[in-house]
Amino acid sequence: MSHMWSLLFFLIGTAYAAEVCFDGLGCFDDLPPWGGTPQRPSSTLPWHPEEIGTPLPPLHPDGPLLPGKSSFHFIWCVAAKKELLSLILCEYGNTICEIKADESIQVLNYSGTRKTRFIIPGYLKEGDEDWPQEMCKAMLTWENVNCVAVEWKKGVRTQYVQAANNARVVSAQVVSMITFLKSQYKQKADKFHIIGHSLGAHAAGAAGSRIPGLARITGLDPVEPYFQDTDESVCLDTSDATFVDVIHTDGLPFNSKLGLGMSQSIGHIDFYPNGGELMPGCTANKGWNKDLDAIWQGTKKFDDCNHVRSYEYYIESIVKSQGFVAFPCSDKDSFDDGKCFPCAENKCPLMGSHADRFTLTDGVLKSKYFLKTGSSKPFGRYSYRAKMTLDGPIWPNPGFMYMALSGDNDSTKEHQIFVGALVPGWTYEVLLDAEVDVGIVEEVTFRWNNHIFNPMKPRYGVSKMELQRGKDNMIVSFCSTENVKENAVQHVLPCQA
Repeated sequence: MSHMWSLLFFLIGTAYAAEVCFDGLGCFDDLPPWGGTPQRPSSTLPWHPEEIGTPLPPLHPDGPLLPGKSSFHFIWCVAAKKELLSLILCEYGNTICEIKADESIQVLNYSGTRKTRFIIPGYLKEGDEDWPQEMCKAMLTWENVNCVAVEWKKGVRTQYVQAANNARVVSAQVVSMITFLKSQYKQKADKFHIIGHSLGAHAAGAAGSRIPGLARITGLDPVEPYFQDTDESVCLDTSDATFVDVIHTDGLPFNSKLGLGMSQSIGHIDFYPNGGELMPGCTANKGWNKDLDAIWQGTKKFDDCNHVRSYEYYIESIVKSQGFVAFPCSDKDSFDDGKCFPCAENKCPLMGSHADRFTLTDGVLKSKYFLKTGSSKPFGRYSYRAKMTLDGPIWPNPGFMYMALSGDNDSTKEHQIFVGALVPGWTYEVLLDAEVDVGIVEEVTFRWNNHIFNPMKPRYGVSKMELQRGKDNMIVSFCSTENVKENAVQHVLPCQA
């Protein structure tokens, strides 16, 4: 039956096929796999670049170049009317490129010896449209790169199916610019990295499929509707670049749970922070109103927190990479139960900007990686597992246990690590996700309570603890002979040889 439906969609699409062509960018039709398929039942043609807001003129190897200004670190832009500014390259200050009346291409201190990172936004959160420029600025605090933020607000803020097809033109323009840069600056494809969020992730994939040898594509919560389970030529996949890494943050099904992102693994490495569906500090969308156009255009109340977390995590990871160590695991439940802790040697990549430090082998291709984040900035977390033996009176009591870590670099806040029976002699295994990198742990503080009046006034304490750091399997042993009363703090120090 599915084959009959596919044939029907194909015949309908063929009957109404149309095509548009744009100078220097190629032609675009609405035939399968771009339209008339079960995954993409509606079809439309992309807008002209000027309607999208990216009026990039055709770029040729001998195209015009204007001299730069020394006060700028570097800026790429299309010199057009200000409201049609299509490409912005960020620098250390807050200056946006100056628009030239002759509408020629302007290059300010661009270097072909640097890596070049393109950022393609997709879904635009109201009030947060400038995040690509913020990402560029974060990059420039860390590394010497060329950074291009692609601006296409007009083409995004429209009906969803139209925006999805407009992304095809944006990808062609990125290909045009990269081809120009390769020729003009003798820059090789392995110097380019495209980062795309939402629709932009699939635009990045479409661009990469036309640039042999492209170094890397990062997909930030690639959008699900009209892309999940589609042909590889439509959605981002591993054939689009030498290294494709993907961060999933809003992976609940759109049709039932209104999740905008894909759950499908499509990269060489797929990261699922907090399971990839519901992020700390965000809420799940409720209701059955699946008006995708209204959601996309911002006319329907919609919590986009989960969808935008992907680029928020990435921006933070640029300068705080160690807070995003990810663990290979089969699923979220196994990860939450500690079954995938700690990292085996060289098996845990860093989610975000520095994921390409990870060495790909046949054993990790198409693998899933999990990690925890915080509910607000800073989002990065530093994972530990503690095996601790409790000392105290001969009888058990119900209660709570709390722990904090202090090291040579910083100290954590106090974390609740257990609720249940406090049984002397038992060994408890608990996981702690610290909000700061404490460095080498030098002290553990322990506290307990149960808020129940007990005339016996019991005292509990940690007699021994084995603390294991997640990122590198480092173990430190702690010992104590002290027991403390309720809500008193026990200071547990490393065992003496």
